[in-house]
Amino acid sequence: MTNIIVKQEQNKGDLSFGCSSFSWETLDGKHLWGRNLDFNRLAKGTKVTYIPRGTKFYTSIKEVEKRQMEAKYEETKYAAVGIGLLLQTTPTLYEGMNEKGLMGGQLYYREFAHFEEKEREDRISLQPPFAVTYFLTKCATVKEVVEEVQNHVNFLGIPLLGTVPPIHWTFSDRTGETIIIEPDKDGVHIYRKTMGVMTNSPSYEWHRFNLLNYAQIRDFDYEELVINGEKLPQCFSGSGAFGMPGDWSSPSRFVRLSFLKQYAVKGKNEEEGISHMFHLFQSVAFPLGMIKVSDQGAITKEDTNIVPYDYTVYTSIMCAESLKFYWNSYQNMRVQYVDLSILMEQQQIQQFDLDFKQDFKCRNEIK
Repeated sequence: MTNIIVKQEQNKGDLSFGCSSFSWETLDGKHLWGRNLDFNRLAKGTKVTYIPRGTKFYTSIKEVEKRQMEAKYEETKYAAVGIGLLLQTTPTLYEGMNEKGLMGGQLYYREFAHFEEKEREDRISLQPPFAVTYFLTKCATVKEVVEEVQNHVNFLGIPLLGTVPPIHWTFSDRTGETIIIEPDKDGVHIYRKTMGVMTNSPSYEWHRFNLLNYAQIRDFDYEELVINGEKLPQCFSGSGAFGMPGDWSSPSRFVRLSFLKQYAVKGKNEEEGISHMFHLFQSVAFPLGMIKVSDQGAITKEDTNIVPYDYTVYTSIMCAESLKFYWNSYQNMRVQYVDLSILMEQQQIQQFDLDFKQDFKCRNEIK
């Protein structure tokens, strides 16, 4: 774990945001990473977004006078694709993958995230919403992401659209290593060679040790119970998972995903692995209506289709080797994908609708 001491600052964005992610692999060596996005809205213009090499993008934007902006920008080294929007013309990804197979995204880290409030001359000012775009288009591996955080970037906590989102990040690559980056009160913590599972607050270290409370969980049913002179044979399956939490809190989702990743059958190839992974994400998905939002938090002019419940708006999964980016949504369970290796023939930013319309296929053809 690497510590970079930063100044403490109170969060300016307190949205009740969910989200779960984990990395996985297939039996034939393909590396996968994916996430659920759990929220009660999506920003206007959110689409699958392709960013070509040589694209200029902002790393920070601040208002210096009314209606006048001071901005700093970089240029992309690698092509990338993910889900996000164009914010002040900058492709702003929530998660995604680049041409080198680096994958990752941002998840909410409410009550814990702290960022610098002042710029540093020796570092690149990086507002949290632009971090995924920055790392995916500048770094080829998780090792390079670590080097950027340690030596080059300063997470700057100035508001964007009126809020500073409290987030942390996770990235994975073709080596199979998954890292977690958490900007805490005492500094930016970088966790190397993690188990590859991440949800929301508290910290990764807390979630990791919390698994000791569930050491009895296994993939094999417990045998008959002998008690008070009687033998009670098993009459149902699944007793090996006794005690596994079933709610939608961040600690419970971390526990479920950790054991699912440990015991679930891996796919033989990419297609089977992607299919299995979508099933696992369903086990931690928010059903519409069960998580009522008590505080809408900071609503920006970009937010649309706000509902009173957090729910799993979409699930995205990507493959580091094939460079295919897959997704489905709460409304449309059909798995769709784009292929980054084909998109790289394009020299301009491209966007694709998430396509939330229900998609059913009728199969009553008469032969």
